Parts: sequence; structure tokens; C-alpha cells
Amino acid sequence: MDRYENMNAFVRVVEAGSISAAADRMNVAKSVISRRLKELETHLGVELFHRTTRQMNLTDSGRAFYQQSVRILADILEAEHATSQFHGALKGNLKVALPLSFGLMHLGPAINDFLQAHPDIEFDLDFNDRHVDLLVEGFDLAIRIASLADSSLIARRLAPIQTVMCASPAYLERMGKPQVPHELIHHWCLVYNLISNFDNWDLYDTKQQLVRTKIVPYLKAGNGEFLRDAAVAGLGIVMLPTFIVYQEIASSALVPLLTEFHTAQLAAYAIYPQTRHLSQRVRAFVDFLVKRFEGLPYWDECLQNAKNA
Repeated sequence: MDRYENMNAFVRVVEAGSISAAADRMNVAKSVISRRLKELETHLGVELFHRTTRQMNLTDSGRAFYQQSVRILADILEAEHATSQFHGALKGNLKVALPLSFGLMHLGPAINDFLQAHPDIEFDLDFNDRHVDLLVEGFDLAIRIASLADSSLIARRLAPIQTVMCASPAYLERMGKPQVPHELIHHWCLVYNLISNFDNWDLYDTKQQLVRTKIVPYLKAGNGEFLRDAAVAGLGIVMLPTFIVYQEIASSALVPLLTEFHTAQLAAYAIYPQTRHLSQRVRAFVDFLVKRFEGLPYWDECLQNAKNA
């Protein structure tokens, strides 16, 4: 049994949608593909497909094996490519999980630039704020904004993430500007609803003492850009990462508030499992992001200017 050929046939069937289509793409007989799939299932001791007269759907075992197979085949291709006449070029698939707003606003342009330098990389991007299981779902790496403490993961720090409280000039003219945290109870607060506690904003003073601040949420939403736009429209005070509101602060559409206080320290990380072989393409991409975001992030310059004003 040729494990490589059988695995390759399996992946081609999944991607083509049928044995016939895969056979056409590989320029082999349908019977060859069918035999390879049968050998693979016999060797693994599981069914990879639910078969009907009209379609083939992956079983749970098949879905998990597909994710691993794609990565293994890509690593083999990369190994061959690295020792060929094209030594030094990067090739293969990169499956990456990205947070929605940070991914679209800041990682998207970085990925486009990376592709300009490495056009043979094939990205598979999942822009989503959900917490993915890298191994189960077959991701090569994920970008997470967190205070990371999971020892089962290897992390490279990309950039610090600051959070700022802000409101529009129109709202502050109408409702007044809070001078101390406890005055927030009298204000309309716009709250990110994927946090566990809607009723408090935890702040830290210059002595790093926790100031748990009671608020009354006026509007809750699961998207930071929506909340930013609501704040610009004068609907209330919002507390968001600077990477979402930096342009509005720079243009004075939003005014930073209570800047002598800060929230818990977070950072953007590139993470991958310890059990995952770090391929050349993953390493190169992570190194690219680390260099791209080194130093003071450009989205924090506006806050620095506001504090110095």
C-alpha cells in the first residue's frame, strides 16, 4: 500500500466532490481511486465517507483525517520544494484563524504584502472571534488577542493591545465628561457583549490598583466596529482597543476619556500547538508579522498624542 498516493487520492476526492471528478483531475481510472480509498479505510479501520448513490459526505473521522492529510501533503511538497532548484521559495497552504476586526483592519494588509513576496503560498483564512481548536480544526496557527496563559500552546508576541475609553464631542457636550470612574454610572455605555460581565468595567490606576467601575449598559453588540460607529454617532461612551478607534481619535471624531486609567494588559499573539511541526512557511509568516508590528504600533500613536496634548 502506498500511503502517500492513497492519502493524496483521498484529499483529491474530498476537494473534487466525487471519485469521478477526482479521477478526471488526476487523469487515472475511477477504479484506481476507488481502490486507493478502500485500502486507506481498511488500513485506518474507519469509514472516511458516508456513501449514497448520489453523493459522498465525510464522516467525523474523515473530516479530521482530511485536515491532517492536507497539512502532511503540504509539508511533503514544501520539503521537496526546499531541496529543489527553487531553494528558498515558500510554497504550500497556510490555514490561519484571525480575530475579525484586528484581522480585517491590520492583518489583511500584512497578508497581502506577504503574498506579494511569496505568491506560491495559498492562504485559508478564518476571520472569526470564536476560540478555535487548532489541532481538531486543522489550523497551522491562530492570531489571538489575549493575556495568554495556555501552556499547551507556543506563542510569539506580535504587538501590545491597548484599550481606550472614548466618546464623541457631541455626546460629551450633551452629557458632560466623566472626571473619575464612578461617574460612569450616570452615562450611557456601549458594551462589547462577548465579555462575561456587562455591568462593570475593570480599570487600573497609576499604582496598578484595580478600580472596579459599575456601569449600566445602554447598547450591547458583538462587533467593535459597530460600537465605534455608535459612539461616533453620539450614542454613548465606549471602551475599545485602540486598533479599532485610532482613526476616529486622530480625526477628533472620538475623544479619549480617563486616560490616567488602563485596562488589563493584552497583546496580539501568533500561536501554534507544541505538537505541531513548525513548517518553513509558518515560521516565515510569523517572523514577517513580528517584524511588521515591532515597536510602537501605528494605531497607538494617536493615543500617545492625545496624552501629550
